[in-house]
Amino acid sequence: MDQKLVAVIDYGMGNLRSVAKAAEHVAPNNTRIIVTHDPKVIESADAIIFPGQGAAKACMNALQETGMIHPIQHAVQEKPFLGICMGLQVLMSHSDENSGTPCLDIISGNVKHFELEKAFPELKVPHMGWNQIHQTQEHALWHNIPQDSRFYFVHSYYVQPKKETFIAATTTHGTSFPSALSHKNLFAIQAHPEKSAEHGLQLFQNFLQWNG
Repeated sequence: MDQKLVAVIDYGMGNLRSVAKAAEHVAPNNTRIIVTHDPKVIESADAIIFPGQGAAKACMNALQETGMIHPIQHAVQEKPFLGICMGLQVLMSHSDENSGTPCLDIISGNVKHFELEKAFPELKVPHMGWNQIHQTQEHALWHNIPQDSRFYFVHSYYVQPKKETFIAATTTHGTSFPSALSHKNLFAIQAHPEKSAEHGLQLFQNFLQWNG
């Protein structure tokens, strides 16, 4: 059986090792998980996981410096692609973070800051901890993950795509926000599946078995 290569994108920030370990834990025997910032490895990989934490501007600068922007933009068009947290947000056109940051423009839309002070003064930003994900469309990556399952979040910004048809799930933190997007071979989630116990591992397992 041919070996399947899954590249975990390394831009210098985020729980890269924990993401890789979680994926390895549920990966089929013929699957190899590699953490990389090499554009050639991204180009040759069979599937991509783009995790991350930190700021949008620092992420975009790191992708630019390592030459990964074009390989990522190309990969997202043709192979299974999983974005996690910052790996979701930088797929958008623009982020309000860092006084405004142009992003990868793979999904048309913006990244907005939670503005909860007036309407929900009891809620804190960042949105941190366990919260429910409400699936709004069927998808292979939701297989064996019950509706309204709890995932772990850490973020102060959320995505707002121009096309609501891209929204695969929502979560409520004061206001309802898109917590997962999907389009063809792309699936991206705001929560951290690597920190989300059995449901997170199930999502990784579903992704590694998904052909996009």
